[in-house]
Amino acid sequence: MTVLQLDRVTKKFGDFQALDQVSMELNKGEIYGFIGPNGAGKSTTIRILLGMLKATDGRATIFGKDAWKDAAEIHKRCAYVPGDVYVWPNLTGGEVIDVLLKMNGSYSEKKRDEWVERFQFDPTKKARSYSKGNRQKIALIAAFASEADLFILDEPTSGLDPLMEHTFQQGLREVKEAGKTVLLSSHILSEVEKLCDRVAIIRKGKIIERGTLNDLRHLTRMQMQVETRESPEGLAKLSGVHQLEEERGQFTFQADTDHMEEIIDYLNKYGVRKMESTPPTLEDLFMRHYEERSSEENA
Repeated sequence: MTVLQLDRVTKKFGDFQALDQVSMELNKGEIYGFIGPNGAGKSTTIRILLGMLKATDGRATIFGKDAWKDAAEIHKRCAYVPGDVYVWPNLTGGEVIDVLLKMNGSYSEKKRDEWVERFQFDPTKKARSYSKGNRQKIALIAAFASEADLFILDEPTSGLDPLMEHTFQQGLREVKEAGKTVLLSSHILSEVEKLCDRVAIIRKGKIIERGTLNDLRHLTRMQMQVETRESPEGLAKLSGVHQLEEERGQFTFQADTDHMEEIIDYLNKYGVRKMESTPPTLEDLFMRHYEERSSEENA
């Protein structure tokens, strides 16, 4: 079941084109990663989904409703956490959480208290005294205690320490198990890699890649460490071998996955004593893809 859909959404601010025909589809019960550098268009996309901005062209729908025209109705079933949370300074943290929950609609006081404890949050202090990390906790507690069907999270762990990041990640897993849907915009690639079912990479307002992590990994390279009885002459010239280095008889290089069989057959001729391969991380994929795109544009 489709929960959220962007269909060729374009957004212009005067002569500047922030989004260029962005399309995306989120299904019920999945966590969808949305990654890209600052200025790539992540937050603009999210503001269109929240009905804060109107798309110049294209269509954005959530629960089958128009994100711009039906924003108030959609928000009753959504929880949103921005990357920088602003709160009412004269209210206590607990009062802010309650206001946010009442604005959202139905919620559970038991879940609210549970998440206050899990995030080790003191709700009795005035909001103006909280650090950035504690302000993030306010929004996260309100989100996890709500009965939302869709969670839209824009750099939600900004300012959290590693222990609280782990609590957040566990919360997302529980949300997924409950059949809820999550759009997670993040620059913490390890977080996306651990949590997301599918990923979209946005660059200069365009989606340049999308799919599961396995779908995307074919675009990048395995990190190889090999030791052979005889020196593998000509390895550097072999198709699919990149950045070959040799130290004390051990060869380290990157290998294109679609050439792995050919590379392994070649190395076997020289008597493989040891071979280790490390699958690429999302960060490897991300950096290589950007470097290649930049090289193409500058050529």
